[in-house]
Amino acid sequence: MVVRLAIFDCDGTLVDSQANICRAMDQAFAAEALPPPDHHIVRRVVGLSLVEAMRMMLPNGGADLHLALAEHYKNAFHDLRGRGALQHEPLYDGLPKLLDRLDHAGWLLAVATGKSDRGLDLCLTHHGIKDRFVSLQTADRHPSKPHPSMIHQALADAGASARYAVMIGDTSFDITMGIAASVRPIGVDWGYHDAAELQAAGAANIAYSMDELFDHIVEGS
Repeated sequence: MVVRLAIFDCDGTLVDSQANICRAMDQAFAAEALPPPDHHIVRRVVGLSLVEAMRMMLPNGGADLHLALAEHYKNAFHDLRGRGALQHEPLYDGLPKLLDRLDHAGWLLAVATGKSDRGLDLCLTHHGIKDRFVSLQTADRHPSKPHPSMIHQALADAGASARYAVMIGDTSFDITMGIAASVRPIGVDWGYHDAAELQAAGAANIAYSMDELFDHIVEGS
């Protein structure tokens, strides 16, 4: 039997988390007496592991600073969640229906994200969709995107082959990761990198709605 697997990025693909990401990044930089980062730049690095994101934003900073900022960010995000900020991380419109349609079409679902294990668990549990996924892969246990390690593990967990899998994401990091793992990469235009950038990275398709995303997933399988 053919096992078909749809692997989703989280931030910018499943949930609109940019408000909390920017707030946590401001607090992380403030903890090191640094001026707040440009939020456009912050959105550009969403999806990378935290240390890699800090390295990209502050290329002249040292490794110790990047590690410290990553820890400050984790603590800030945890604090925001403790104060009820998850209500500001809504699922994108139509996402639960999309997951239902894929399930009914016989697809297994997974997540590959730059979030931590704790962060992803809190996010998916809050929205009541954690049990929809057969594999949850995070930056805690893998190299940063676009390394294909997360996809390889998701395929192994699901018992799927790359030929019958797709990687769905909103950034060029997701698209490049999918290509590196030999799975079909599909971009969505509601996240943090625009459609032209996703196409330039090698996206097989770009979805502009959840209905289009479903069609791109199943029609190419």
